Amino acid sequence: MDIIQTENLDLYYGAVQALKKVNLNVKKNSVTALIGPSGCGKSTFLRTLNRMNDLIDSVKIEGKVLFEDKDIYRDYDVIDLRKRIGMVFQNPNPFPMSIYDNVAYGPRVHGINNKSKLDELVESSLKGAAIWDEVKDRLNRNALGLSGGQQQRLCIARTLAVEPDVLLMDEPTSALDPISTLKIEELMDTLKKKYTIIIVTHNMQQAGRISDYTAFFLNGEIIEDGKTENIFYKPKEKRTEDYITGRFG
Repeated sequence: MDIIQTENLDLYYGAVQALKKVNLNVKKNSVTALIGPSGCGKSTFLRTLNRMNDLIDSVKIEGKVLFEDKDIYRDYDVIDLRKRIGMVFQNPNPFPMSIYDNVAYGPRVHGINNKSKLDELVESSLKGAAIWDEVKDRLNRNALGLSGGQQQRLCIARTLAVEPDVLLMDEPTSALDPISTLKIEELMDTLKKKYTIIIVTHNMQQAGRISDYTAFFLNGEIIEDGKTENIFYKPKEKRTEDYITGRFG
């Protein structure tokens, strides 16, 4: 079942067209990897899915983005949309407050102030992000004291705390060491049972390891998309094959 669909999506930064007629269906409870060289539109596309590009003055968007068959620009309040489609960024960005308050921040913004409910949400979110055992005895300490890999898992927990349906991840492991990267990759495999994940990655091996589906972007267009094993081992397009095998990009 498709949870997100884009139809002839065009995006312009002023006069520059960054996305060209992008059509992509994203299946529920799967990991979809967006691959392609730098500047090809992957992150722009990802940010369109929860309207982060609305924050840029010069952006103009044409075409449709449907989430659960509703138009995200017409049928959703942007706050509600971002609660349901959460985002994890390239560099860990915990708030300069306690580990507990980082995770409780979103639920509080959405009106949850009951202490026992918050305690429950914080614990379940940290467990969901596979970091509870590492931080349960220091929840009141500043989150900035965590390692980079722990901070990124904390940011995932913070996103999970508002109970989204979709997780957008923009190169979530590019700033991390190999051990932390492996933990996040293992985490994604667990999370897809409950959430739909769309990840931008420059790392071909990572895309091959973690994703069920892959879309290859080039110059703002999707050249090819489908099951990851088909894109990697039986691509239909010569340009896809050239990119996957390292001939360019």
